[in-house]
Amino acid sequence: MNSFKCLHIVDTDEHVNIISDKRNQGKKETDGSALDNMAVRRQELRKCGIRARDSLTAEERAEKSERACHRIAESEAFARAKTVMVYSHIRGELSLDALLAHPAAKGKRFVYPLCASKTEMIAMVPGEWKPGSFGILEPVREESEEASPEEIDLVICPCTVFDEQGGRLGMGAGYYDRFLPKCQNAVVAIAAFEVQKIPAVPMCEWDRAADVVFTEAGVY
Repeated sequence: MNSFKCLHIVDTDEHVNIISDKRNQGKKETDGSALDNMAVRRQELRKCGIRARDSLTAEERAEKSERACHRIAESEAFARAKTVMVYSHIRGELSLDALLAHPAAKGKRFVYPLCASKTEMIAMVPGEWKPGSFGILEPVREESEEASPEEIDLVICPCTVFDEQGGRLGMGAGYYDRFLPKCQNAVVAIAAFEVQKIPAVPMCEWDRAADVVFTEAGVY
């Protein structure tokens, strides 16, 4: 099967300056349209990445997810980590089930994101589960243990699209963007399929680039 690939050509000269200039006093009126264009482009890329991963069959996603998980399990970042933040995959996201079942995962503490409000995400050691924001399976807060961001050694993030430099776009709610700066001791990783890769992600000043990207085909 030939999978859809997200291969938008993205200009890189508007990455940070557009957003930074927009917030400066004395900004030009043209900054507003540039900012709007950036937001439209990012949303188009999100849709493109979702289409790309959804184009994979269930069998392809399972096989590619397992290969990517083996790369994570064999990485130095995972070997050194005692507390690892993972995610519950939805729709066509790369599944981390094979990572949790890998022998290298034995003895590690796994925490999961929980949307505590419309703006705040926290990390929980799950007790019980329930459907949460965006249909994502989340830990029940009252039945789970909260972990401080400083305790996390490795954060594995999902994405809609990514580039080889660690740029990523999520779903657009900004939960990871607000949470990751608190993870001062963590290596930040992306887990994604190769079909989600684009030449360059248009980044905003609040975006946190990942330190490493894992796919079924390689490590960036």
